[in-house]
Amino acid sequence: MAASPNFTSTPKSPTVTISTANPNRDGTTGTYGTLMTAGAAGSRIDRIRIQATGTTTAGMVRLFVQDSMILEIPVQAVTPSATNPAWGADVVFPGGLELAAAAVIKASTEKAEIFKLTGISVGDF
Repeated sequence: MAASPNFTSTPKSPTVTISTANPNRDGTTGTYGTLMTAGAAGSRIDRIRIQATGTTTAGMVRLFVQDSMILEIPVQAVTPSATNPAWGADVVFPGGLELAAAAVIKASTEKAEIFKLTGISVGDF
């Protein structure tokens, strides 16, 4: 356990839009969107907001660090309207997800639907 907490010194606001269907879970085959690349001394991310921009069907959004899948987020079928918001989810990393120098966080969607991913409370060390 560290004697003192590790705080980020350079804030980031990473975003990426993904829309190409990719059923693969290997982190290398198919199309991926890069949310962010960690800085030279590493980075930390506390939360990722995933927001659909239109109608969704049941499926998955997948998050990877490098080529390793770290999480599958189930997407629910939603038809947005004036009274029903589009599907969205927050992925929270309790204590923060610390990334090694130059590590890459990328994402894919199982279905050809449009999602915007935004890193919240993100920074480089």
